[in-house]
Amino acid sequence: MAYIKEIRDLVGNRPLIMTSASGALLNKQKAVLLQERADTGDWGFPGGYMEFGESFEQTVKREFKEDAGVEVVPVKRLAIFDQNFYTYPNGDRVQPVNAFYLVEESSAKHYQPKITETTTTEYFSLDKEPPRFFNSQHEQMWQILKDFIHNRKDI
Repeated sequence: MAYIKEIRDLVGNRPLIMTSASGALLNKQKAVLLQERADTGDWGFPGGYMEFGESFEQTVKREFKEDAGVEVVPVKRLAIFDQNFYTYPNGDRVQPVNAFYLVEESSAKHYQPKITETTTTEYFSLDKEPPRFFNSQHEQMWQILKDFIHNRKDI
């Protein structure tokens, strides 16, 4: 986060292209773990912005632990998003380029999510969307995950 803060200190609210990664963790019932975001109260897939020097896979692992308190490994990249735009409540404007992964839990140990990132986490059946998605990119990720699961019987 220090990297993003340094950039924002230099450019203010001007639009930025930001690179991020997020993941979908399914339980045995094929429900997906989502986070309720502390900044907006909306629901989304755990993930976030890349720190300088990280790969997409390193980013999703770090962000998942921070946002959901779960250690994961990426098993399949489901999509790359680059055509979405978002303005945060504080006025920061971004075009997030996001790598979206199907992930698996890599450790039984769980951690407390960062309270500045996550209010709570909850598993949602793919048949019932959360009350509000964080943004259109998360809505698209939901649909891509549903389509992927529908077409794969081995998951």
